[in-house]
Amino acid sequence: MPHLDRRSFLVTGLAAGAVTALPAVPAFATPDPAAETAKSLASRGLVTDPFTLGVASGDPDHSGFVIWTRLAQTPLAEDGMGGMPLRSFPVLWQVYADERCRRLVRAGIAEATPQWGHSVHVEVNGLSSDREYWYRFRTGPYVSPTGRARTAPNPSSLGGALTMAFVSCAQYEHGYFTSYRRLAEDHPDLVLHLGDYQYEYTRNTYTIPGGNVRDHEGPETETLAGYRQRHAQYKADPDLQNAHAAAPWLVVWDDHELDNNWADEVPENLSIPQPNFLARREAAFRAYYENMPLRRASIPRGIDMQLYRRIRWGRLANFHMLDTRQFRDDQGCGDGYDDCPEAVDPARSITGAEQEAWLLDGFRRSQARWDVIGQQVFFAQRDNNAGPAKVTSQDAWDGYVASRQRITQGWVDAEVRNAVVLTGDVHAHWASDLKLDYDDPTGPSVGSELVTTSISTGGDGADSDPAAHPFLAINPHLKFYNNQRGYVLTKIERDAMTADFKVVPHVQTPGSEAYVRATFVVEDRVPGVQQTYLRPLDPALKATAGITADLTVRLETERP
Repeated sequence: MPHLDRRSFLVTGLAAGAVTALPAVPAFATPDPAAETAKSLASRGLVTDPFTLGVASGDPDHSGFVIWTRLAQTPLAEDGMGGMPLRSFPVLWQVYADERCRRLVRAGIAEATPQWGHSVHVEVNGLSSDREYWYRFRTGPYVSPTGRARTAPNPSSLGGALTMAFVSCAQYEHGYFTSYRRLAEDHPDLVLHLGDYQYEYTRNTYTIPGGNVRDHEGPETETLAGYRQRHAQYKADPDLQNAHAAAPWLVVWDDHELDNNWADEVPENLSIPQPNFLARREAAFRAYYENMPLRRASIPRGIDMQLYRRIRWGRLANFHMLDTRQFRDDQGCGDGYDDCPEAVDPARSITGAEQEAWLLDGFRRSQARWDVIGQQVFFAQRDNNAGPAKVTSQDAWDGYVASRQRITQGWVDAEVRNAVVLTGDVHAHWASDLKLDYDDPTGPSVGSELVTTSISTGGDGADSDPAAHPFLAINPHLKFYNNQRGYVLTKIERDAMTADFKVVPHVQTPGSEAYVRATFVVEDRVPGVQQTYLRPLDPALKATAGITADLTVRLETERP
């Protein structure tokens, strides 16, 4: 597997950083070194449209954003190279001020190199703050789809309302990505992906009742070629392409981008030797960068990758995007639900000391109305036992109690105005109040947690009465539960954050419409979630609501 040497870094950096200001002229009217003839490109092995994986934008600031594409003539090629020749291709990129792509405001040439899977990352800057832009790519006669991006407000401005969606857990085999399409139709300003963007398993390893509806290509992902092929299979999905093209994304990984339940340099299953795990980690990180709209700061270096970062949306919101995998201590007591002594060990951390210090410093410096923590695994306590034993998931923050306590105390001490934690991983919608002391249900709430269900993982799922879930009785700070598939659509304003928990009834067949199952509001300076809408349960489901809730608890504790 190739390593990132200094020359590769310089080539990548120059390609990503080149920005050429051009006058507003008709599309493609400027001199274009990428506009080779089809015959010329064919002589170099490019014979069909290479923009099969769509386009994406990400990590916006007040003057620009990243735009991304990856060339692939044959996305599912086993060597991971997407049917591309082992040579570089110049790619013209263009940014427009209008949706019809008539007012060109920025353009340039980037190199798509085989060393980086023919991916293109362009950091566009010098744009106006707080406005929409559209972008596309071209090589020869081939033109990519058009994507929509937008810049953040000026750091000194509060700006208007922000429509933000967040998602997690898209297992290709378990269902169709209908929720991505419905999300795109909501026209968000920003999308957060909180992990499990893709899954590593070979076909039919992770199955749902009744069988999977689609198949993964290739073996379990362990090599650079395998990870590139798997990312390409996901990126080729038209629903996912629509969601990427709709708005800029902020992405962070969880476990399945590498290996289920991995922790730092430790694989999931220590009983099965994995002498090549660090090489696997290096491959997974490289492929992740190649396929995501990330800035140069996240270029991986060997087995390390800088993924935690902070994005400012004017004075309205700070987004603290965390990495709770790369630096964590290994999970205690076998990863699952347990009354585990290691969970309360003050020396253990889920973020690592450096990231924790960075986060606490961000709280102290924050002047935003909303401090939003985008991360992977359940933050609030979820005790699975009504007795004196505390049986919790060791793969979540419950397995790192002191780490959670330090961070919660950190935002309290910093007098953060509104702390909201966003979470994925558990394949169900949840809403909860956050506490300094979860053993005192009468104590004050100090923050709020909103948890999104999966895009497709787990198959269709089932609706039920939220109150029937046993966790809500054991943990009174938990306020909502739903086990359908979907996403969360939020509106962040000066005085409130409103969260619509959106669901689709089916993912094992395509085309479901989405609807709001419940709405919760977090009011400015009022920690905790307040329910303002709950869709009535279908009467046909009421008789089985308790059974359904018990079943989902078992599935969660047993899932891969």
